[in-house]
Amino acid sequence: NPDGVPVIFLHGGPGAGASPECRGFFNPDVFRIVIIDQRGCGRSHPYACAEDNTTWDLVADIEKVREMLGIGKWLVFGGSWGSTLSLAYAQTHPERVKGLVLRGIFLCRPSETAWLNEAGGVSRIYPEQWQKFVAPIAENRRNRLIEAYHGLLFHQDEEVCLSAAKAWADWESYLIRFEPEGVDEDAYASLAIARLENHYFVNGGWLQGDKAILNNIGKIRHIPTVIVQGRYDLCTPMQSAWELSKAFPEAELRVVQAGHCAFDPPLADALVQAV
Repeated sequence: NPDGVPVIFLHGGPGAGASPECRGFFNPDVFRIVIIDQRGCGRSHPYACAEDNTTWDLVADIEKVREMLGIGKWLVFGGSWGSTLSLAYAQTHPERVKGLVLRGIFLCRPSETAWLNEAGGVSRIYPEQWQKFVAPIAENRRNRLIEAYHGLLFHQDEEVCLSAAKAWADWESYLIRFEPEGVDEDAYASLAIARLENHYFVNGGWLQGDKAILNNIGKIRHIPTVIVQGRYDLCTPMQSAWELSKAFPEAELRVVQAGHCAFDPPLADALVQAV
């Protein structure tokens, strides 16, 4: 509805891209739905490009889209990495945010990226898949896997890049759903999410310090906010949502008996209700 309540959907990853299904969280009679593919992924070009691609570039892009569309204030909806980006945008432009709906809270802290991609975290839950994830990395480099993968994902040899991207994306796919399936796309389709996630993780999301987002919550405590978190989320565990809710007591935390995927029925229902 061009005259409806403006809402922007911010996808995860970084690098996952958006899909038409993302519209399903919003009543088209009520909302003016804005969906973008962030830099380097989806239908944005250049594909899988990390150059000039930082959190603050994305925040600036979101603001340019708002200005281009002539929107004064909008609802910001984001999950996983999209929750990080939603919070960063809101803290930069609080006067432009009508409300926040956040899912699967991820604050891009070293402890969170280590949980995902270093030994001793979620690797203990899927040890058989973890073996496949670490296979491309020499044993003497497995103590710093994110850095080791960086060398492969940005290697001059395209075959090396694509093989590493497939392994990275396959590993993550096992963490998203209760009944995981391998990645269906070819290796090239995995390149954006693997390369951009790694690029952001290596650089700490360009956030100033481990508690950058939590320390700036005061800028947005007046914004109506709902946090929807899956109790059994293996990608972005409950701890971060809990810490955010403690720093942001005005926000409403809704815990759902679900995992990470926004399209799983319990989470999808909770998100629709939150909106």
